[in-house]
Amino acid sequence: MNKDLVRVIENPVILQNLCAMRNKNTDSQGVRIATRKITRVLLYEASKNLPLIDKEIETPITKTTVKTIQDDISIIISPILRAGLIFTDEAIDILPQACIRHIGMYRDEKTLKPVWYYNKVPMETINPENTYVYITDPMLATGNSLLEAIRLYHDKNIPISNIKCICIIAAPEGIEHIQEEFPKIEIITATVDDYINEKGYIVPGMGDAGDRIFNT
Repeated sequence: MNKDLVRVIENPVILQNLCAMRNKNTDSQGVRIATRKITRVLLYEASKNLPLIDKEIETPITKTTVKTIQDDISIIISPILRAGLIFTDEAIDILPQACIRHIGMYRDEKTLKPVWYYNKVPMETINPENTYVYITDPMLATGNSLLEAIRLYHDKNIPISNIKCICIIAAPEGIEHIQEEFPKIEIITATVDDYINEKGYIVPGMGDAGDRIFNT
C-alpha cells in the first residue's frame, strides 16, 4: 500500500464522531449526524486540489485582490448509492457550484462483486482536463465498487489527479486493490482499519453502513 497517497485526516472532532459511528448502541439518527460531521471535514480536505485564481473585489472598506476557486471548472460529486448519499447535502453546502452524479451499485453477497443498477453520469465529459471529481462512499472495503466508479470517470479522459476518493472507514485490502490499477489516485479517509473478514465487512468497522445510516 502506497501510504503517501492515502490521506488519513485525524482530529478530535473526527475521532469523537468515529467513536459514535462505530458504537453498536448509536441509533440511526446518531450515526447520520456523526457521518455528516466527518464528511464535512473530509470534503474540505479533498477540495484542496481545486485551482485558484486572483479576483479583485470591493469590500465595504476598499478594493482588494483575493483568491477564489477558478470559475470555469466543472466539479462533480459522485456518491455511490446508497450509503454514499449521506455525503450529498454536505457537499452541496460546501461546493454549491458542483453537480451531483449518482452511481448505483450493490454488492453481491456471494461474490462480493459490485452489480450496477443506476448510472447518472453523462456519456461524454466536456473539457475533462478542467473537471474535478469526488467519489464518495462511507466504507472502502474490498474496493470493487469504488474501482468501477474510478474507471467510469477515467475512461472519460479525466486526469487521475483530478479524481479523489472520499471514504470514512477504509480497509488495507481495498486500498491495495485500487492502487493496483490506479497507483496515483488519492484516497481521503478518516481511518484505515485492520482487515476485511470472510463476509466482506471491515474490522472493527461499523457494520453495514447503509443499514446503520438508513435504519434498515
